[in-house]
Formats: sequence, C-alpha cells, structure tokens
Amino acid sequence: MPIPYLTLAQVEAIARAAHRTQTDKAGRPYAEHLAAVAEGVRVRGGSEEQMAAAWLHDAVEDGALSRQWLDEAPLSRRVKDMVLAVTKRDGEDLVAYTGRILATPGALLIKESDLAHNADPDRLAVLEPTTRTRLTEKYAQVRGLLGLDGDAGSVERRDQANPATG
Repeated sequence: MPIPYLTLAQVEAIARAAHRTQTDKAGRPYAEHLAAVAEGVRVRGGSEEQMAAAWLHDAVEDGALSRQWLDEAPLSRRVKDMVLAVTKRDGEDLVAYTGRILATPGALLIKESDLAHNADPDRLAVLEPTTRTRLTEKYAQVRGLLGLDGDAGSVERRDQANPATG
C-alpha cells in the first residue's frame, strides 16, 4: 500500500520547524518569507503542489532540511522536482540555474513569487544601501533570464512553464 503524501498543512509545519532559528536579511523570522512565497503562489493561481514546493523552496539550499530528507519525504515527484529546480547549487551560474527553473514544470511560478517577495520595496528599504542595490540588480537580472520582465512573450512562457494543474 503506497504511503500517502504529506498534506499542505504538514509541509507548512515541517518548513516552519526546519527554519525556526533562521532570520532573513532584515532580521525577520524566515518563516514569514516562506509564508509570503506560498501565498504569492496561491494568489497567482498555483496548485497545492506548487504551494508545498514554495514552503520548501529554500529548505535544502539553506541546509534547513537535507537533500536526503527531500528524497525520502512522502511528497510527489513533482513537488520534489520543483524544490530542486529552485535550489541553487554551489558554483552554479545564473544561466544554468534559471534554465533549470524554466525546464521544470511548475517551478517558474514559485521563483516568480520568491522574487516578488524578495524585491518588495518595504523589505529592501530596511537593508543598507549597498546590499539593497546589489540585491535589486540581482533580482532584476534573474527576472530577465526567466522572462519575467513584463514583455508579452514572458506571459506566454510563464503559462507554458507553470501549469496550475497537472
């Protein structure tokens, strides 16, 4: 008999517990960022699998959960693939990173929501000017590589790469 997948509420609880000691660059509890990304996915029409991946999007990258945990977790292959797609790898350049996101169904919506929260002017305003400028430029570069720069073709690419169901 197959093991049932974790519910979205269970994934949220695991993510909150895994990141409980972490704070963001502004000193806020890291779980606030995870909640904002998951909510951003929801309001953009994302599926429950995409919302689950949003809760876990930084877990492996930040070392809050291990890659082994993700591999063994009772999550769908799709959730695991999306989490791994948005997980930066040591030494990886942005072109390879963004290419993997674009090649993984559902992952672009998670990264779009992540970038939107990271680039929120209220969040950036509390950072020192040098850090704020560096991050603003980085987020703009990633948005451009992902085709999230607002041109007509970017919407079509986003829709093709991020089916809400499937």
